[in-house]
Amino acid sequence: MENKAPELLNAVPPYGHMICSDKWRNSSFIQGLKGGGVKIIFETELGVADFLLPNKSSVLYLSECDIIAGSSYKRKVVRYRNAGSSFQELVLVEKTRLSEQYFPAVQKFVVFDLGLSLLPISGQADASQLITQMVHGEGRENPFRRKSSSRLLDPLVLALVQQIPGVGKVKALVLLRHFSSIQQLCNASPAELEPIVGQAGAQQIHSFFHKHTAGT
Repeated sequence: MENKAPELLNAVPPYGHMICSDKWRNSSFIQGLKGGGVKIIFETELGVADFLLPNKSSVLYLSECDIIAGSSYKRKVVRYRNAGSSFQELVLVEKTRLSEQYFPAVQKFVVFDLGLSLLPISGQADASQLITQMVHGEGRENPFRRKSSSRLLDPLVLALVQQIPGVGKVKALVLLRHFSSIQQLCNASPAELEPIVGQAGAQQIHSFFHKHTAGT
């Protein structure tokens, strides 16, 4: 079904706009976007993706219900990765009181097993704020974007790194200059991280990526 309109999977919306799956039309998420001045183009044939953004990002949204319902979300994420889009793929995951216990397993599957970027959000209001910033932020030149294919230099991954406790924008940018892929950063040992962010920072980053193995 995702192959119906492959050209849509690569359609870049103009600045200030986003292409949104029609299923979100009456959601509070959309109300938040409109309040932020985002112009929305609804589309019924986006396949698995939920949103396409002007910075060539494709977004899949996993709700609290998706995660709590069991492992069926895995099929959705795999289909999303295999959809053939040329966009940067980002998975937004609702990390709530109810879904928090499942989050490490979701993070492991999305980031480590499939190599996709993931951002935790608290709900639709948080997501609409994030998407609004991404849609409007693309109007400014990003001095840290390089021509290399490194995923870590993408602003989406910059936002992911800033989710780590104790890592602000400055430390995140320093880290992104030292590691050429999300996998390299995930697999870096505390000894490799320590010269960049100090001993405490190295432990926090290592724990953030490896906490899902703590119980094993």
